[in-house]
Amino acid sequence: MSDIKTKVQGLNPNIRARNVKDLAASTGNIYEALAIITRRAKMLSVDLKHELHQKLDEFAVSSDTIEEIHENKEQIEISKFYERLPNPVLIAMHEYNEGELHYRYGREDKDNSGGDNRGANKRF
Repeated sequence: MSDIKTKVQGLNPNIRARNVKDLAASTGNIYEALAIITRRAKMLSVDLKHELHQKLDEFAVSSDTIEEIHENKEQIEISKFYERLPNPVLIAMHEYNEGELHYRYGREDKDNSGGDNRGANKRF
């Protein structure tokens, strides 16, 4: 994963309307385009969550009592930074619109030796 955090710094975190025809232009089908964007958004979400937890674990203090709460300014700043990042769906949509997402269709049906196998068996 290239440094996604620096890449999306200028990205507008607000949701806005999109032209459906533009989204479907590269795949020819809006549902395929949305499936590609959704899959990438899930990947981004998992990666960002994992990265955030790794950074916050560096500040973890083991304590036997539940009542002790340690606040760390660096930990708070890291959390705020990740909260300000655009939603993973918006990042994936931006990548899709910029042509940065590459996808392919896997073959599931071994018996069908010719033609386009774009039925219900799709992998991205």
